[in-house]
Amino acid sequence: MSTNNPGTGTRAEAHTVALELNGERRELEVQPWTTLLDLLREQLGLTGTKKGCDHGQCGACTVLLNGRRINSCLTLAVMQDGASIVTVEGLANGGELHPMQAAFVEHDAYQCGYCTPGQICSAIGMIGEGRAQSKEDVREQMSGNLCRCGAYPNILAAIDDAAEQTREALGKESNP
Repeated sequence: MSTNNPGTGTRAEAHTVALELNGERRELEVQPWTTLLDLLREQLGLTGTKKGCDHGQCGACTVLLNGRRINSCLTLAVMQDGASIVTVEGLANGGELHPMQAAFVEHDAYQCGYCTPGQICSAIGMIGEGRAQSKEDVREQMSGNLCRCGAYPNILAAIDDAAEQTREALGKESNP
């Protein structure tokens, strides 16, 4: 498949990318300039991942890539061939919320909710990375995820509440 590259008028070939997306293997045709964020939202309809600043400064687009948190607006989809990606839509187990999702609800850790998917994915990634050793660590490690409504105290309480259950859930995932 060949299409015009936006702004250049040149033709570029689409690339086939294989991903494990929210536990499901997918093969997708993507243009070389397509960000992972745009692939998720526009091509796959996974709109939980938000486009905030589109410059990697707000964290609204945070997803888990091979278990680590990344800003999906800053990576090209073609670079993720063979990767495992988890979005906020892939966190729940059937009808049961992930412990971090449940804690965000319990602690009212959102106002408008726009940043919430990125906050949740970032918190899970941070815990999986072993970087949440103290409340100060959590504040520092979550500083790349902005909440324009100022729900930070509730976000921190939710992360603190769900940290141990999240560690246990991550342990089960890595040791089936």
